Amino acid sequence: MSQRTLALITLMAVSVFAGNAIAGAQGRMFSAGDAYERFMGRSSHELAPLVVKFAGLRDGHAVLDVGSGTGALTAAVAAAAPSSHIIGIDPAAPYVAFARARHPGTLIRFEVGDAQQLRFPDGSFDRTLSLLVLNFIPDPAKALDQMIRVTRPGGIVAAAVWDYGGGMEMLRVFWDEAVALHAAAAARDERHMPLSRKGELAALWREHGLQDVWEEALTIGTRFSSFDDYWSPFLEKQGPAGAYVEALAASEREQLRLRLRKRLLGDGPDRPIVLAARAWAVRGIVPAARVPHDRARVEMLSEARVGNRVRRKTALFEPPQPHQRSATYGRSGPNMKIWWPRFSAVGTQ
Repeated sequence: MSQRTLALITLMAVSVFAGNAIAGAQGRMFSAGDAYERFMGRSSHELAPLVVKFAGLRDGHAVLDVGSGTGALTAAVAAAAPSSHIIGIDPAAPYVAFARARHPGTLIRFEVGDAQQLRFPDGSFDRTLSLLVLNFIPDPAKALDQMIRVTRPGGIVAAAVWDYGGGMEMLRVFWDEAVALHAAAAARDERHMPLSRKGELAALWREHGLQDVWEEALTIGTRFSSFDDYWSPFLEKQGPAGAYVEALAASEREQLRLRLRKRLLGDGPDRPIVLAARAWAVRGIVPAARVPHDRARVEMLSEARVGNRVRRKTALFEPPQPHQRSATYGRSGPNMKIWWPRFSAVGTQ
């Protein structure tokens, strides 16, 4: 591998997985709606109806599609619930333009927007959904807080992310062969994506106070008419895998192509290919009175009995994380009460 290629791969790995540089990397990796449709669209359109069903959508619901991309999830919502009002937001203007052209309608609107700073008032939607995007958001916890905020009490927040480690065969095959060809590609392997392993989405949902959290594996079959139908979308610079291919020298790109063909077809002739694709999906219900994660003050009434007299002391304090509450509050004793109905949210937007 050339020095130039190594430098480009290192630069991409840093830009995708580190801090604020992620936004710039996404601008390069997600820049053309038609190219993305050929690369990942077939899988997104197969998965989207399963996510809609999983989220318990009903006709007439107001729905927000966070990270709407080229419109696969919005289209599935419109098909399942034709009377629903749907808004899709995405930071990539080319994807928004593509979605608007592909999915017109008076009840559907696409706009450029940031999941971490949603412009909508509290409780605007019955369902807030996200398909294959949370792992690309620089601060997914902040995005989830916003998704919860704009969903009405009793509404559902749901999302799905590919199982990059083993369940998404289209990409797993690609990265296995890329790493076998050049060990440096391991730093770029999408198996390192956050929120892509079993239990990670559910843990995030519970940490943010959502109720009745349920996680489930959703699996589809991704169909390719030929090897070229599988390989050619990688040449269109979409997603981390497309960015990796773009950085390779022509000879290295050809070596990777031959390895992938051998892996998928062996020594036989070209033929259709079907690869499994598994995503982890999670849903949770927005509680009626939510204590905002890490930004609430809770009024605590403590009682200490001294002889026949009772001393009361009221204190305001920052609550621990939800998974710590039972351990922390459970030791307070019979005379210690947590007064949840009287709390004041601090710093919420």
